[in-house]
Amino acid sequence: MKDTPLKQQELDLLKILESRFNLHTERHEGVTWTDVRDRITSRPEKLRSLLDMEMTGGEPDVVSFDEDSKAVIFVDCSPESPAGRRNLCYDEKALAERKRYKPESSAQQMAHTMGIELLDEFMYRRLQQLGIFDTKTSSWIQTPEEIRNLGGALFGDRRYDTVFIYHNGATSYYGARGFRGKCEF
Repeated sequence: MKDTPLKQQELDLLKILESRFNLHTERHEGVTWTDVRDRITSRPEKLRSLLDMEMTGGEPDVVSFDEDSKAVIFVDCSPESPAGRRNLCYDEKALAERKRYKPESSAQQMAHTMGIELLDEFMYRRLQQLGIFDTKTSSWIQTPEEIRNLGGALFGDRRYDTVFIYHNGATSYYGARGFRGKCEF
């Protein structure tokens, strides 16, 4: 997440993304890499977000393409919650409320810094239809305001071949809980 020139990194990242795109065609049936590449290269400011997703272990891949708007949605498709985004409480409010053993940051703050959004419940469940994710870890997801106002936050995982959405105190953090993000072009 450093502010360095992306020229060589951009080329390397595009190769990685193309390879992953071609390896997992079931995630984006009917979408061509040419369409995706054109959309990515037309929005170079978003490449930093994809690079951050990749560098923190997210393995971003295309999961949606809107024919009308030409919007491309990348989501973290790493088998487990991205390793470089774990040990985080839910948001800045939760971080401020922790009196002892504060984590370095929060999922919401890290996502904001990266220029991505946490998955909501709908997108998390949709991702789980495209593969098997979070069987040993869990991922914070967007939490409705009414739950967050009461001190809670939501996370999801997959156990017993079933996707579960749970709750926890927003101030909690665990070595096996991170967050998955999405980046829309």
